[in-house]
Amino acid sequence: MAAVSGTILVTGAAGFIGSHVVQRLLAQGCRVVGVDNLTPYYDPALKDARVARLTANPNFRFVRLDLADREKTAALFAAEKFPYVVHLAAQAGVRHSLTHPHDYVDANLQGFVNVLEGCRHHGCRHLVFASSSSVYGANTKLPFSTADNVDHPISLYAASKKANELMAHSYAHLYRLPATGLRFFTVYGPWGRPDMAMWIFTKAILAGEPIRLFNHGRMRRDFTYVDDVVESVVRLIDRPAEPDPSWSGDRPNPSRSAAPWRIYNIGNNHPVEVTHVVALIEKSLGRNAVREMLPMQPGDVPATYADVDDLMRDVGFKPSTSIEDGVARFVAWYRDYHRV
Repeated sequence: MAAVSGTILVTGAAGFIGSHVVQRLLAQGCRVVGVDNLTPYYDPALKDARVARLTANPNFRFVRLDLADREKTAALFAAEKFPYVVHLAAQAGVRHSLTHPHDYVDANLQGFVNVLEGCRHHGCRHLVFASSSSVYGANTKLPFSTADNVDHPISLYAASKKANELMAHSYAHLYRLPATGLRFFTVYGPWGRPDMAMWIFTKAILAGEPIRLFNHGRMRRDFTYVDDVVESVVRLIDRPAEPDPSWSGDRPNPSRSAAPWRIYNIGNNHPVEVTHVVALIEKSLGRNAVREMLPMQPGDVPATYADVDDLMRDVGFKPSTSIEDGVARFVAWYRDYHRV
């Protein structure tokens, strides 16, 4: 993507994916405003460190803001009139949603409608927003396709992400706001999240503590390296969603519309058993893990696998970093960050 005109808003800029997206946009000469509320869902020091890498660039401005604050969010959009918005801010985590449901209503529903209103009233040319592979819920047909029905979420987190897709569609229909939703599949890599398996396993193995393997180690995930996710996001920013003239309400394709709205899977198209990931971490660390086998957890699914044909066709790119290369890069970063 060439440098676009105007300032790009990236929400969740202190987050894992958000900070990587901002860094890539700045490297391409874009002007970026990054928003984050720096919630203590995990160690805020990690978020501060991510932001510190970005603030040295004169084209970046950081704004600490809770998007659920209607007045302050409206004021930011009114002042900046962002032509492009990349909305990555959210309350993440399936398990956290079992115990803290209101966090998801505040961040993922209230926050998102405030972003939609800002885009609607201030000339946004394209809203790119994060969804999740979690929306596939109880579906068992693999690979997961954006043409599949996704009406059976099995966690409130997943339901909130499906709601985001529907909310964006209504704004695309009513106000012709171009909106593209991205269903991310188990993103990992340097500067990742401490609540995700890659980080948890690495930390435990280094400490000589047991790692918990749910579904007795038979979980399969479409692990997607963060650089591939960033490439997908950046390629889509200046490709606003367009109405599909062939779309029919008689046979509605769930991934597109007569409105300017699209949904894409962003996944590696190659599911891997979690035990293989553990073996790769062990190899990179030169240490063996102590395994604790456990049953499935509420809200989890046994496997994820992304069909990315639409992404490949429309933007000429599909994630392809191998799990072997990705794990080695993550572990090298983890050792450096923690000085171990």
